[in-house]
Amino acid sequence: MKTIVKYGLSLCCGAIIASCNYLDVVPDELPTLDDAFADRYTAEQYLATCYWGLPKAAGWDQNPAFLGSMEMTQNPEFRTSGGMRFALGEDNPTSPVINYWGGTGTAIRSLYAGIRECNTFLDNIGEVQDLKSNERDRMIAEVKLLKAWMHFYLITYYGPICIVRESAPVNESTQGIRVYREKIDDCFRYVLELLEEIIDSRALPDRITNRSTELGRFTEAVPYALKARVLAYWASDLYNGNTDYSSFKNHEGASFFNQDKDPTRWATAAEACIKAVEVCLTNGIRLYQTTDFLQTKPMSDTILLINTLRSAVSEQINMNVEQIYGNTSYPCGANVQRHCLPRFESGSAANATSRLSVPLHVVDWFYSSNGIPLEEDEDWAAGDKYNTRFETLRPGDEQHRYVIQLNEVTSAVNFDREMRFYAALGFDRGKWYGNHYNNEPNNDAESFYVQARYSEIANRVSNSEYCATGYWAKKLVALNTRWRDANELTYMPYPYPDLRFSDLLLLTAETINEATSGDDNAAANPDIYTYIDMVRARAGLEGVVKSWNDYAIAEKRGKPLTKGGMRDIIRRERQIELALEGQDYWDRKRWKTAHRELNHNIQGWNVTAEDISPQAYYVPTTIYALRFTMRDYFAPIPESDLINNPQLIQNPGW
Repeated sequence: MKTIVKYGLSLCCGAIIASCNYLDVVPDELPTLDDAFADRYTAEQYLATCYWGLPKAAGWDQNPAFLGSMEMTQNPEFRTSGGMRFALGEDNPTSPVINYWGGTGTAIRSLYAGIRECNTFLDNIGEVQDLKSNERDRMIAEVKLLKAWMHFYLITYYGPICIVRESAPVNESTQGIRVYREKIDDCFRYVLELLEEIIDSRALPDRITNRSTELGRFTEAVPYALKARVLAYWASDLYNGNTDYSSFKNHEGASFFNQDKDPTRWATAAEACIKAVEVCLTNGIRLYQTTDFLQTKPMSDTILLINTLRSAVSEQINMNVEQIYGNTSYPCGANVQRHCLPRFESGSAANATSRLSVPLHVVDWFYSSNGIPLEEDEDWAAGDKYNTRFETLRPGDEQHRYVIQLNEVTSAVNFDREMRFYAALGFDRGKWYGNHYNNEPNNDAESFYVQARYSEIANRVSNSEYCATGYWAKKLVALNTRWRDANELTYMPYPYPDLRFSDLLLLTAETINEATSGDDNAAANPDIYTYIDMVRARAGLEGVVKSWNDYAIAEKRGKPLTKGGMRDIIRRERQIELALEGQDYWDRKRWKTAHRELNHNIQGWNVTAEDISPQAYYVPTTIYALRFTMRDYFAPIPESDLINNPQLIQNPGW
């Protein structure tokens, strides 16, 4: 087979490439390659092609993690979308739903095709005559990083993979190019080798200086942060001593997964995380704070903090100090944001579909206003407040005037929550500041509130356009996305956060905790608190030790003092801080808890009740049943590839 190389017009927008699978190794015609690497300009275009090959995080049909753990869901009328079919367990080897191995289904293309383009670039970039040596070295480092990232993504999705170290020789026979899946440890080692080469080269800039042409390219911090993530995954239970996969063996009869857990991997990962944090801080990457948010007018401290927390994800790349890397080739624009918006007036119905919604179990993730889980909070335990949180209704009061409409009735679960709850979620009778030409009042308490019950403007505009659970993903809507008038909605796209600093801080806390010697009752390493409390402080919360000591039920007050207690706290903190960003799916898999935790009903309010009363609306209602089995830890290898290459071995359970 022959593939015509089509390269991108700019580094920011990328290009659409002819797709092929990794067995398609016959090189492109020489005149085409000569054109692609004729000069600096065409080489930069080909570099854009390589960037475009990264997975598209901001697409529910392209990113298996977007809906994979049902942090968000779509209403039943759209359950046949690729993302929903994947989340509901309808994947299969005959016709894989999101197929990054072979490039079919709803995946835009095969990652092996992207790796092949990276190899082609590395083979030919030395022929470009008008490139300065530092420019060439930078491009080589970028493409090696792309190659490492694509291999790592394949590992997290498929487990043991076929490593494509270099382009296949031109005269290689078909039998000779049939490759094997390699042991999981060898797969991780290869990715780490590439990352070490990039770091040692010191070829990447510490920051982007030419923002008009280079936004979206890698900087020095990216390989450090990715290395930290790779090492943390390698140390995690799914990849480290996974005895559940003892019978999953390669063509030589050896187990794909190591059977003896190596606890030293956590220390190595912690060292890499600490180094990555240091590099980020040195290069100006840090938590996005209230002082970074550009206010167009004075606002209350409450709304300022909520807007800051929203902007930490959705601020523009050139203004977001928290983003280590976000993919600009497939930004989060109308493709996602219009489905996360409620309607505020009748003319806006065509623009805000509300198809993406947040289930009740995610509502439960967020802390109380005291900064601890609802089920462990002494205030919530009193008077059975926790057990009746979904049954009790309360009117908005003066204390909550910035987040809930005064005197309007909503669920008790929406009161007395931390600010990340109000920054991440929109809900019936909840305040929603901004995103509308008439929704930035001088008094924040007068901003719009969502009206979502029967016959109200945000309930449903048609049989298919409505929020299935009664909670909107406010976090994913950029503040500069707004209606200019009743009928015109303009979108402010932003790079979906592949790597951001708060994620790295929590990963650092996790790796330090797991590297601590002793069992779960061992004393926690106090260094952990530095990293997790930075994230909590930005959210307006006290440190973990003080919060649990002051507000927790008696038996939980010492929880932050032990290794096991801190593991639970760190994992919950990651769920909250990174909610709706697709990280929960990968975390639960690497921790090997998904088969226990992702088997439950997906519930929301009774949004289709034909009764405007709050008593009819606020009834927990099952929409889907989420199921995850041991086979679902890794996606199936397409049967067509197994036929083409009999040396491949299918993943267990498929």
